[in-house]
Amino acid sequence: MNDTDNFKSRWMLTPRIVVVGNDVINDIGNVCNALKLNGNALVVSGPTTMHTVGSKTVQLLEDHGLDVHSVVAATSQMSEVEKVEQLISEIDQKKRVFLLGVGGGKAIDIAKLASQRIKSSFISVPTAASHDGIVSSRASITKNSISASIEAEPPVAVVADTVVISRAPHRLLASGCGDIISKCTAVRDWELAHRLKNAKFSEYASHLSMMTAKILMNSAQSIKPGNTESARMVVKALVASGVAMSIAGSSQPASGSEHKFNHALNTIAPKPALHGEQCGVGSIMMMYLHGGNWQKIRQSLKAIGAPVNAEELGIEPEYIIKALVAAHTIRPERYTILGTGLTYEAAKKLARITQVIE
Repeated sequence: MNDTDNFKSRWMLTPRIVVVGNDVINDIGNVCNALKLNGNALVVSGPTTMHTVGSKTVQLLEDHGLDVHSVVAATSQMSEVEKVEQLISEIDQKKRVFLLGVGGGKAIDIAKLASQRIKSSFISVPTAASHDGIVSSRASITKNSISASIEAEPPVAVVADTVVISRAPHRLLASGCGDIISKCTAVRDWELAHRLKNAKFSEYASHLSMMTAKILMNSAQSIKPGNTESARMVVKALVASGVAMSIAGSSQPASGSEHKFNHALNTIAPKPALHGEQCGVGSIMMMYLHGGNWQKIRQSLKAIGAPVNAEELGIEPEYIIKALVAAHTIRPERYTILGTGLTYEAAKKLARITQVIE
């Protein structure tokens, strides 16, 4: 089964404009003009970011003659999405409202899902490059204490200022690298599901996702704190990952057994680490199960400054083992190398062999 057989009549939704570079936040008004977005703009940002990049975005949009509103999204709860929707209903509906998510993952996910629900346009303005949610068609939202990845639409534009992103803590950039590198095992899982379960598969998407991971791994030594070129490289990789998902029509080029481990750990560990950090560590272990070069993944993450074991994640080894045992129950319809699951002893052995626990 090839790409043509799978996707004869499917639309591929990708950003129309992607602007990456130093000080490109100043181009935000021109991007809106190019997309013919006018009338009411709603800036969604976090409590801290709203006072910096959020307020600057508001001012830049007002300078372009737009009516601009703003709202602080403190968490990634569904209640925050509903709060944004309520505000939109109170804005003058004679002019259509479009949204801008300015900040990290929370603000972008809130704006992304709210725009999907009201059928409006959405622009992603990341202030950190910690995971591929800045351009993907999925939003991570918590409802009733349960975190879920909800289908949405990708942004119509991405404006990624590498000066802003390079000023964020290096841990966030390293987390983004972990998310990208984890595509090595996600693609292997996808190929396995295609062979064993006849899952729909796209060679174009799989090659793009794998190529992006390999380029980043080969450049691991050059990813440095506070460096705008490092920020540019990681943002471009995250955008490519989002495009791969759009081509595939699913998150399978970017999410496999390592993401299942991440989600299980989020449920089990009292204080989980960042998404990309956990996916990176998960990818080390899943590559071992695939019989691949797990050592190279570990070395690349270490060179970047991302965690490679439980201690660096700040998570007790016991939770790592429990998450490995439970991981196959996450999205059971998605087949991966985990199959029907690991026993407790097998999980402990896996974590020790790959040096994730001592």
